[in-house]
Amino acid sequence: MNLRDFYLLAALIACLRLDSAIAQELIYTIREELPENVPIGNIPKDLNISHINTATGTSASLVYRLVSKAGDAPLVKVSSTTGEIFTTSNRIDREKLCAGASYAEENECFFELEVVILPNDFFRLIKIKIIVKDTNDNAPMFPSPVINISIPENTLINSRFPIPSATDPDTGFNGVQHYELLNGQSVFGLDIVETPEGEKWPQLIVQQNLDREQKDTYVMKIKVEDGGTPQKSSTAILQVTVSDVNDNRPVFKESQVEVHIPENAPVGTSVIQLHATDADVGSNAEIRYIFGAQVAPATKRLFALNNTTGLITVQRSLDREETAIHKVTVLASDGSSTPARATVTINVTDVNDNPPNIDLRYIISPINGTVYLSEKDPVNTKIALITVSDKDTDVNGKVICFIEREVPFHLKAVYDNQYLLETSSLLDYEGTKEFSFKIVASDSGKPSLNQTALVRVKLEDENDNPPIFSQPVIELSVSENNRRGLYLTTISATDEDSGKNADIVYQLGPNASFFDLDRKTGVLTASRVFDREEQERFIFTVTARDNGTPPLQSQAAVIVTVLDENDNSPKFTHNHFQFFVSENLPKYSTVGVITVTDADAGENKAVTLSILNDNENFVLDPYSGVIKSNVSFDREQQSSYTFDVKAIDGGQPPRSSTAKVTINVMDVNDNSPVVIYPPSNTSFKLVPLSAIPGSVVAEVFAVDIDTGMNAELKYTIVSGNNKGLFRIDPVTGNITLEEKPAPTDVGLHRLVVNISDLGYPKSLHTLVLVFLYVNDTAGNASYIYDLIRRTMETPLDRNIGDSSQPYQNEDYLTIMIAIVAGAMVVIVVIFVTVLVRCRHASRFKAAQRSKQGAEWMSPNQENKQNKKKKRKKRKSPKSSLLNFVTIEESKPDDAVHEPINGTISLPAELEEQSIGRFDWGTAPPTTFKPNSPDLAKHYKSASPQSAFHLKPDTPVSVKKHHVIQELPLDNTFVGGCDTLSKRSSTSSDHFSASECSSQGGFKTKGPLHTRQLEFCLYPGTEQTRLCETQN
Repeated sequence: MNLRDFYLLAALIACLRLDSAIAQELIYTIREELPENVPIGNIPKDLNISHINTATGTSASLVYRLVSKAGDAPLVKVSSTTGEIFTTSNRIDREKLCAGASYAEENECFFELEVVILPNDFFRLIKIKIIVKDTNDNAPMFPSPVINISIPENTLINSRFPIPSATDPDTGFNGVQHYELLNGQSVFGLDIVETPEGEKWPQLIVQQNLDREQKDTYVMKIKVEDGGTPQKSSTAILQVTVSDVNDNRPVFKESQVEVHIPENAPVGTSVIQLHATDADVGSNAEIRYIFGAQVAPATKRLFALNNTTGLITVQRSLDREETAIHKVTVLASDGSSTPARATVTINVTDVNDNPPNIDLRYIISPINGTVYLSEKDPVNTKIALITVSDKDTDVNGKVICFIEREVPFHLKAVYDNQYLLETSSLLDYEGTKEFSFKIVASDSGKPSLNQTALVRVKLEDENDNPPIFSQPVIELSVSENNRRGLYLTTISATDEDSGKNADIVYQLGPNASFFDLDRKTGVLTASRVFDREEQERFIFTVTARDNGTPPLQSQAAVIVTVLDENDNSPKFTHNHFQFFVSENLPKYSTVGVITVTDADAGENKAVTLSILNDNENFVLDPYSGVIKSNVSFDREQQSSYTFDVKAIDGGQPPRSSTAKVTINVMDVNDNSPVVIYPPSNTSFKLVPLSAIPGSVVAEVFAVDIDTGMNAELKYTIVSGNNKGLFRIDPVTGNITLEEKPAPTDVGLHRLVVNISDLGYPKSLHTLVLVFLYVNDTAGNASYIYDLIRRTMETPLDRNIGDSSQPYQNEDYLTIMIAIVAGAMVVIVVIFVTVLVRCRHASRFKAAQRSKQGAEWMSPNQENKQNKKKKRKKRKSPKSSLLNFVTIEESKPDDAVHEPINGTISLPAELEEQSIGRFDWGTAPPTTFKPNSPDLAKHYKSASPQSAFHLKPDTPVSVKKHHVIQELPLDNTFVGGCDTLSKRSSTSSDHFSASECSSQGGFKTKGPLHTRQLEFCLYPGTEQTRLCETQN
């Protein structure tokens, strides 16, 4: 058993169990063309329906509802309260309503309608059949207003000729009843022949002999009348033509023929072959077949008749459901006036070519094709009345009806072709809001044909569900610098309810002043321009509230992130960065850090730094901003560096900015004083005996290319002034007389002047020899220079007056011998005095050093090791002949009160005695000439205060540059030892470059080959030359 057979069996069982109390039938008879509001019947009265509820005994308010198909124009109406049936303004036309009905059904022209009685507890389905009786509202009509008939002249009296019949849409007595021949001229008469089907065919009777030669045409009128009241009639012109004689007329073998043909017969199918014979010969025996005048035009369109052979064929598709029987009158004519007649009845047999028809009429009126039910509706709530039909017949027209799938609805049979659609269980709106299913009608043909009808049911509920957001947290992103009113997103919430219960309005919560929200659509827009640098994220709530009673609501959080745009240029923390570094800072040391910020984010914030105009003196890390030196700083070469730094971000397009950077090189005391005057260690000044105390007899002038306190100089006589005859100004370097020279002071005086700076933490020193010749005149200069050269053999810590060599000329030889004994005593006294003064001067210097936070000398081992390192870093210029003077001395217990005691030794390299001059053009820019104004003020100028500070990890090494300045060969003799701070010289004089060894004596760098020098006077010449003694 297949599915279709199962549903068929179920339908049959349902029909057997049909409840007669639910389904009832009424029959009413009316006439057509009734006016509006004519009463037809009363349903509760005719069915004796009580309005009393038998269960409760209360009166019930019944509702009568006509079940009509959507879009139909109802022919009757039913009062919903009284159940009375009335006609409507739509005219009931029987001929239109029952068009094409057969004569057997003439009294059964009817239409049916269904009325339901509500509510569901009193539900009844009333099937009403209304029979429409005919009214004589149509006149009978001939097929043509002029009827032509040809009759041979030798026709016998009482011969009959057929006349085309008139038709009347009315039926019964209102149809065609009588024909009348008008103006028959006694030649023709009229007879009526009634067929077995009830049709009346008029026939023309010849009552007199005809003679074509006397009269060949007769014109008459024929009248047709119906039997209605009032009677209706019409006329046609009947024209008879008398034709020539033809002795025999054709004869059909069968005058009545019935055939069957299926409705799906293809075009060209043969229906029947008609045969007629004629006893004549020749042209009088030629038969032509034509359709009779009574054949309907529709039939002529469906079938074709071969005029020669009499074969009837199908020329158009047949449809049994449109016309099941076609009656065809065929005339066979040989040219005479009396053709032969044959009637062919064509029965179109049924083929299952029509699917069932579903007539769905709703009891609950649908809205736009959808039935709305409440989830509170009870079980068996009636929804629609379904009527199924099939135009086919017999088995092909037997229809079953069922629902295609499982839904909470079922079909209940009320008649053999009608079903009620009703609910089968309680409905749950939250479970399923809408049902869409098909009702299937299937016939029993082979193959079976189906038809479906779609039913849509929507449920309504109460407001028991709040709106639900699709996302509890809505995250958005928008670029800054937006336009006002920019669309951001559409916030959407859904409500499982329907109608106004699902009508949602939206509202912004607090902290949403930058946004606008459409209450109806939920469209979120920006009401202001966002600036990510001011606020990067907005968090607020959105409330969705329905319009139910009471209203329900829910909330969602909205997070709007503002995306960055490159709208901010990099910004330096300062427009002008200043960094201070010490000179002698090693190469690649960190000198400062550039700090730059960018208010943007991401790639727009990624800043890259670069130097614009620096000549590669510095290296800048493009990401960290660390500036490192690519040079070794020497403040004396360049005191500051200025360049621009550019910062460019990674945005598109990139933005940039610049800042100025100044690197200030702070001075380190790495330059010893340079003696400018006296210009040579071998020059001298004449001091006349007439010079008065306080007068300037010589001057010492030196410069220091350092700055600040490192360039402040102090002049001190450290040797050669044992008599206290001279005094040097510690600031200006002017040497003045302390007392008037005595005759005993006549001769050459060698002053060892120490020039020291006030550098911190350690000062640097330079020694210079100042020769003063006390005498009224200096007649023999060569002799004096000879004396000066001989003094070089006397250690610097000894007075040249202590030497046994004669220092006077021949005029004073006798005097010298006379006073030699007394001089020895004086020398001893002077020597003691010098020692006392040296100790006093050492204490004075130590006091000054302690005020500056440093010592003039460092006898401890650590300082000596540091001095060794510094001596290793000093390099002599290749173009200078540096001479080293070594003063050997013993190391006393007290370095401050240590007496100067040593012998002078010269290196073997001192072969030349030529003396150069100081070249001012090649001097450093900070070197001033002796007559430069305000030199002391220049070197007292303070360094600028630090505006920025290096990071704690910035190296601050103060290693010295090993730059040796070339001084003129005739410049000052320099040297130093212990109390003289053991400083190296930058002089290039033969006697100017000295260093103090760690043992306290002047020693050369490394092992130097030295020789003892003596002055020898060659006879006969005024030249004095060195006498070598190899050590």
